[in-house]
Amino acid sequence: MALENVLEPTRIAPKYLFNESIILMSQSDMRQNNNKRNHKICIRQLELPICLAYMNNRKLRLPGLLLSVVILAASPLPGWFQLGYSSLIEPTIVDADSNLSIEKYAGGMEFPSSMAFLGPDDILILERNSGQVKRIVNGSMLEEPLLDVPVAVEGERGLLGIAVSKDNQNGITFVFLYYTESSRDGDDLEGIEPLGNRLYRYELIDDKLVNGKLLLDLPARAASHHNGGRIAIGPDDNVYVTVGDLQDPGQTGLNHITRAQNIADSMFPDGTSGILRVTQDGEAVSNIVGGENPLELYYAYGIRNSFGIDFDPVTNKLWDTENGPEFGDEINLVEPGFNSGWRRVQGMEQDLDRLENLLVQYPGIVGNDGSLAGRLQRFWFGLAGTGGGIYSNPEFVWSITIAPTAIKFLPSNALGEKYVNDVFVASYTTGYIYRFELNNDRTAFVLDGDLADRVADEFTEPDELIFARNLGRITDMAIGPDGYLYVLAILGLEGEIYRIVPVGNNNN
Repeated sequence: MALENVLEPTRIAPKYLFNESIILMSQSDMRQNNNKRNHKICIRQLELPICLAYMNNRKLRLPGLLLSVVILAASPLPGWFQLGYSSLIEPTIVDADSNLSIEKYAGGMEFPSSMAFLGPDDILILERNSGQVKRIVNGSMLEEPLLDVPVAVEGERGLLGIAVSKDNQNGITFVFLYYTESSRDGDDLEGIEPLGNRLYRYELIDDKLVNGKLLLDLPARAASHHNGGRIAIGPDDNVYVTVGDLQDPGQTGLNHITRAQNIADSMFPDGTSGILRVTQDGEAVSNIVGGENPLELYYAYGIRNSFGIDFDPVTNKLWDTENGPEFGDEINLVEPGFNSGWRRVQGMEQDLDRLENLLVQYPGIVGNDGSLAGRLQRFWFGLAGTGGGIYSNPEFVWSITIAPTAIKFLPSNALGEKYVNDVFVASYTTGYIYRFELNNDRTAFVLDGDLADRVADEFTEPDELIFARNLGRITDMAIGPDGYLYVLAILGLEGEIYRIVPVGNNNN
């Protein structure tokens, strides 16, 4: 996950504009951020031993006690307290009037990244660095994995995303996986480049995932971070997958820049920095952007990195979470053709007019340079009724990063009527789950007081939105067939699943 967000950044303005390679900020801020960047590099080097170390293709575990001492010594900051000791603190529902409790449902996973339900009490779990798909039935993990794929593991690479789709008419269950494929586990730690970030479709037959079909083959070599990887099946039965900008944080020279990152005079978009949409056979659905492949795959672009997407069950509209650098984590309403603004803008922009000539626009993701070709394209797409490349401010921003991961709508009254169709957003760094209520037309959140501007300027400012705490490093959430909220998290070196249920729940 995005360990760049683990450190609490220096307080800075909610919004900065970017040029192709640097953040426009004061020299003082840059010095402070450079100091933090050096600190973060040390922590990133610990990320792999936290999960798995590889020597001669054999997986070795670092002793937990020694590792905890190393982590806490390297990073004695408030945000790390929970990471080091969260196993000693009981997960808690913050809303005292909720009549809800948090129970441990399953454990024993190694760095789990994502999960999906096959049916009641039947869950598939991805282990990011082992490349294994595990199955948990009635709270117990099956002995044999359903699939074991070779994955690259450096940085944020690995087995990253999963979604399940059932063809009840033909009795087929499809499982979609997004992962950084390699020739063998962890060979990128030896300097061998990964094969690609790839989306596969498998069939579930006799407790095995078989007949893998490659649907998307995307770049993975430029950087080990910002691979994205969250998958969702939309109301249209198509597959949506997040892909980051494939950039390592802290790089002074940006080595992977495309027009999908709002840099007009750069490389043609290659499927990164966006939300892609394909059919369950891997075909383009409709050419929202306009232009040759892979532009026809883009549902949204200008995205730095995302670990969460979900569809509003009332409106069928897509929402996402987006990780900022040292500031500007976002929640966005993602309309078709949405431009999230990265690398030009992150967080809440007060002067939208000045973005007109900065952001790369449709059609064909061309720069707004006033060229004849660009004007003719825009004119033609305007006549055809196709528009896009539209930037809109986020619906919520954390100025101080919390590393948001999963976003989930709760289309169930199993936790009580007050929570039906509300939005829940998880944080990897704090172990919090935030709850948001939507307005009547479900295009924005109901916020007041200091949060009426939709920006949490201070770390404690959004405390009133905290639904649950002390859940460790949350990597994913899911709504079970029972309507309860399930939380996938890492505590110490072990992954666990929690279930949020009414007090007195008898479904254990």
